[in-house]
Amino acid sequence: MTDLTHDTINAWADDSGPVALHLKQKLLPVEGEGGVIFPPTYADIGYNIDTLSDGTKVALIDSVGSQANRMEPIFKRKPYAALVPQIEIELHTKEHDGEKHVERRSLLDLAHRSADAVVYSCPTLAPCIGKAFRALKQHGDAGPLCQLAPTSLVFGFWDSRGESSERHPRLVRSIIRALDVQPLHTAAQFNSVWKALDESQQKELDKEAKAKQIKLSEKGFADAPSTFRKTKVTQYLDGSPNLEARVLGGVLASGSIERDVTVNLVALRAINGANEEKTKSVRRYLLALALIAATAEIDLFLREGCHLRYADEDRWNAVPRRGEIEPIDLSSEHAQKTLLDYAKESVKPFGEQWPEELIHKFDLTAAKKLLAKKTEDEEGAS
Repeated sequence: MTDLTHDTINAWADDSGPVALHLKQKLLPVEGEGGVIFPPTYADIGYNIDTLSDGTKVALIDSVGSQANRMEPIFKRKPYAALVPQIEIELHTKEHDGEKHVERRSLLDLAHRSADAVVYSCPTLAPCIGKAFRALKQHGDAGPLCQLAPTSLVFGFWDSRGESSERHPRLVRSIIRALDVQPLHTAAQFNSVWKALDESQQKELDKEAKAKQIKLSEKGFADAPSTFRKTKVTQYLDGSPNLEARVLGGVLASGSIERDVTVNLVALRAINGANEEKTKSVRRYLLALALIAATAEIDLFLREGCHLRYADEDRWNAVPRRGEIEPIDLSSEHAQKTLLDYAKESVKPFGEQWPEELIHKFDLTAAKKLLAKKTEDEEGAS
């Protein structure tokens, strides 16, 4: 296995070496192998489960976008917070019991990163981001964006709300799937206090509910079964309950639960700076951030009923254009220290130019103007 050195990382960024770095990571439910886990639920379709030609069912446990949103916030905590500018957006101020509370969001928490609608609703931030996007689109210069929102280049973005309409692919891609799954269903029965009320109380509540056109069960005054979910699918077929409409109860994973993480070195080497020297700085800095994000042990409590853990030691591979893959150490304590030291060096050309103003205010008037502006998709459809 190849040890990680600064020269190794430089070669990945500068040369036409491996096309990618890849990790296939085995995960397990905290309850043990074969435990029931709950995938994300999507409107109308429920779980995202595909059936292969041999009948095997594969469930999506955490999407690429969701994984990116879990990885990016690691740059808010030490020691990684020193590697990126900590820009925050002040949404509003509330007063409670005589104390003021300011509601803020970090740029690292926004779903669309620097291209998020909230960013374009900040009069002091939007022009800076717009200028950085234009530099990238018109001149191929990623330097200005590295000084403001470098993780947007690491995790990808689409400036669909801005003038540039610039798109950038992810340098880090991660997804979690469960193989050979069997969907399960559940049911529940809520028993209210209704039977304990006397007849006059029941009549009064029933009368009030009818007047307000609400169901007693919605307010907790009537028993309510939970057997079918809200979906367009019919609840019964030929007099029998339709499984497609039943309340979902997770999946039993008879096969493995796998997390695939890929660092795209081809996409990295397509990023440039204002000149040859700055191009080298940009690529090395972004690769450092990408490697930190890809190798960080994020929490795997994905949602209620889906709490996972890492099963084995991580085994990273450098993937060449042709030939055998090469095992590479990215996980050991030595490798992580090497990577952090490298990142601290690579951030220096950009840290010196980080903006002095890090807190920006959300402006409702600007947000309303954004609502009136047509996006690229809307213009194409008109």
